[in-house]
Amino acid sequence: MLLLKYDEAAQSATPPDPAMFEEMGKFNTAMVDAGVLLAGEGLMPSAQGAVVAFDGEEPTVSDGPFTEAKELVGGFWILEVDSLSDALSWARRAPFRSGERLEVRRVSEPEDFEGIAPQEVLDAEAELRARQTEQHGS
Repeated sequence: MLLLKYDEAAQSATPPDPAMFEEMGKFNTAMVDAGVLLAGEGLMPSAQGAVVAFDGEEPTVSDGPFTEAKELVGGFWILEVDSLSDALSWARRAPFRSGERLEVRRVSEPEDFEGIAPQEVLDAEAELRARQTEQHGS
């Protein structure tokens, strides 16, 4: 997974260059053409979001914007690649030039928890994934 992180306050002061949208389209198209892009989306500003914090008995909700955060997640791509090296190769091609960062993380799979999580939990997770695939075809 590639997680786009950026300073929302700095970015909001300057609207994106229209050329960035074209560059992003080319980047996304290259990943689709290569067959590695499973999903990808941009996120709206934090002013349109909320945070749910779990610090006690009841969760608390705080509306955005998230002014205390220096870096926020602004979007993501989920890739299916063979290695971290392949993921980094795609990340290096992203059309960013204004202080953005891409955090590259491996998405966990049920096999990662074998011997750790109870088998019935792993079986239930496998059943949920099968249902999801049935419902959404992915």
